[in-house]
Amino acid sequence: MSSEAVAAKRAPAANEPSIGRGTRVGDFAHVMPGAVIGNDCTISDHTFLDNHVTLGDRVVVSCGVALPDGLTAEEDVFIGPNVAFADQRSANDGTGAAQDFQRTCVKRRAWIAANATIYRGVTIGERATVNAGAVVTRDVPPLAIVGGNPAVIVGYDGSRPQPGSLGPSAPVEPSVRNTDVAGVTLHRLPSAADMRGQLSFGEMGKHVPFEVKRFFLVYGVASQETRGEHAHRKLHQFLICVSGRCSVMADDGKNRQEFLLDNPSVGLHLPPRVWAVQYKHSSDAVLLVLASDFYDAGDYIRDYSEFLAFLRQDRA
Repeated sequence: MSSEAVAAKRAPAANEPSIGRGTRVGDFAHVMPGAVIGNDCTISDHTFLDNHVTLGDRVVVSCGVALPDGLTAEEDVFIGPNVAFADQRSANDGTGAAQDFQRTCVKRRAWIAANATIYRGVTIGERATVNAGAVVTRDVPPLAIVGGNPAVIVGYDGSRPQPGSLGPSAPVEPSVRNTDVAGVTLHRLPSAADMRGQLSFGEMGKHVPFEVKRFFLVYGVASQETRGEHAHRKLHQFLICVSGRCSVMADDGKNRQEFLLDNPSVGLHLPPRVWAVQYKHSSDAVLLVLASDFYDAGDYIRDYSEFLAFLRQDRA
């Protein structure tokens, strides 16, 4: 919730919650005194808001939802009917008592569909979507779409698959294809095949569009895990899945696109100022990453909101 929104609220009495202007509270809703609710929210019938629940502006809490002590939901969040926020028990705890967890946070414009279960202490990222009935046991990245029990990432909001995959049937001649994401290009590398097998190669500055100063390999990733989830200020990267397959989501702050890397003769160039995530790894996936510079922790942007702010500043 923004500081302006907090300042706009009336000062509540000691025994009543703070409820913003234009907020509608339904029948049989129970709002505890310590709750803080923003402007223009909808608190539906048969809901419960515990102490220290904080809601930003325009939050929708649907019927049958109980928001636990310490939950924060930022602006424009939707919480669907019968969503449950559950305590997680420790496997070694014989008492069955609820454990002490970090506060649950639902970031701005996140959408949680009906009958989902969210473990307490989890953060649902900005503009993330939790599908109906999903059981979310750990943090959900910004823009991610999750489903299942336990929930795994099944897609990204607004991400469109690259049309015309550069699969094995594509021409073997080297080529470069522009994408919907600014500066991101898909490369067909030179390749050859005979009875001895297949060969793919690239030359720095010609097929790989920068001088390579570092490389690393990503492998042994469980299929439900994600890698990346960051942008770089200055670094260029070139990704080749040399074994198996994985998907890469690239985002320039306006456009978002997903790429399936499943052929060692196909490379993806990720320039600076692009948010990228790798996921949907096959069990045998080995991802080779070529980098334009040595490792520098300060070059990373690991928070999506910070990434958007960096782009705004960079474009000003």
